[in-house]
Amino acid sequence: MPSALAKTLRYRWLIFGVLGCGYILVYFHRLCPAVLAVDMMRDLQTGGVILGLLSSAYFYPYAIMQLPAGILADSWGARRTIPLFLLVAATGSLLLSQATSLGLAVVGRGMVGLGVSMLFAPTMKVLSEWFRAEEFAIMTGSLLALGGLGALFSTVPLAMLSDQVGWRSSFLIVALLTLILALLIWLIVRDRPADLGWQSPITHPAETTPKIKPLHGMLLVIRSRSVRPIILWFFLLPTIYLTFAGLWGGPFLQQIYGFTPVRVAKILSLTVAGKIFGSFFLVWLSNRIFKGRKAVLVLSSLVTLAITLILVFATDQLNLASLYIICFLLGAFSSGSAVIGFTAAKELFPPHSTGTAIGLVTLFPFAGTAILQPLLGWILERHGQDSNIFGLAAYQQAFTILLICASLSLVAGLFAVETLPRKPGK
Repeated sequence: MPSALAKTLRYRWLIFGVLGCGYILVYFHRLCPAVLAVDMMRDLQTGGVILGLLSSAYFYPYAIMQLPAGILADSWGARRTIPLFLLVAATGSLLLSQATSLGLAVVGRGMVGLGVSMLFAPTMKVLSEWFRAEEFAIMTGSLLALGGLGALFSTVPLAMLSDQVGWRSSFLIVALLTLILALLIWLIVRDRPADLGWQSPITHPAETTPKIKPLHGMLLVIRSRSVRPIILWFFLLPTIYLTFAGLWGGPFLQQIYGFTPVRVAKILSLTVAGKIFGSFFLVWLSNRIFKGRKAVLVLSSLVTLAITLILVFATDQLNLASLYIICFLLGAFSSGSAVIGFTAAKELFPPHSTGTAIGLVTLFPFAGTAILQPLLGWILERHGQDSNIFGLAAYQQAFTILLICASLSLVAGLFAVETLPRKPGK
């Protein structure tokens, strides 16, 4: 008979697989407006500002719920939290598919954001219970890489599906898949090995550490000065990726370069490839080369700063190869670097506050995106030729905001503290 630990080491991969499928869905919803933006502006008769608000309707509830998600992960558990909220996401996707007015579309998009907001922090909490501390960074990178698959599905596959059945039917299909996933998570996931009577792979599992009330854990995280530079970094850097790849990159490539939606989807898919690559490469860089987290945060800000400089000063002068490279690097360093930010946040706090800490820092990229997407829409409309047709000067002004965000993220990275534990004698 296999030992209890052997069962744990096998079963945890099944748990990771089904939760990874959930994160694929999260990223699909997050980025799908970029490919569908022009069609949605036409069908819903909206301009840039309104489309930005519609897209950001996902991010407002997602951001607001990150701290509650972390608290629920620490107290209520992922197995109960995630399926319940995925039902909300499925309802929102169904509503969005049937929306005939802007108001209904915003409600549907907001419900999707609310529903999927409860997946990441609880998943990270589960990983911290089923995987050892030295495995956590690579598992976080693997999870973010799976999210990259969701982002990939929101590019070329979604463009082709929408071309065949329309964007409304596409969201209807996603609603059905979300319902199926909610059931699978309820049946398969357990919050910790002890729930099945199995041995934990962790030498000092979280359940043996002193338990504190959710409010005390939240105050512990919020009062920490060390986490503040990481919070600011999260507010600024991943926001650039989410704003460009998640919404305005699509109209930019169509209106400035004249690409078809399918070509746009192929170009934006390089942000996904970069995200997947960066999720693993930057972990390797952090663990093996820099032997620290701070250097990777700073490097990621520097590379993203260079990209935004190119977007501002060479907006319409890039060939196809350059656009592919820029999108790849943007995905790797503006999004893939998030795995290092999450790991740094985790390393600042004891195990009983892991979910709360991750939930807190996860709030800020989406709060930033909820602000930045409509802000860029307002700038584009102000400098554009029409409410939904924008020219070169409009995009240059909009991308200047991304440049400012990259610059400030570099400052935040420089003020971050090192969190990677040093081994004795190193």
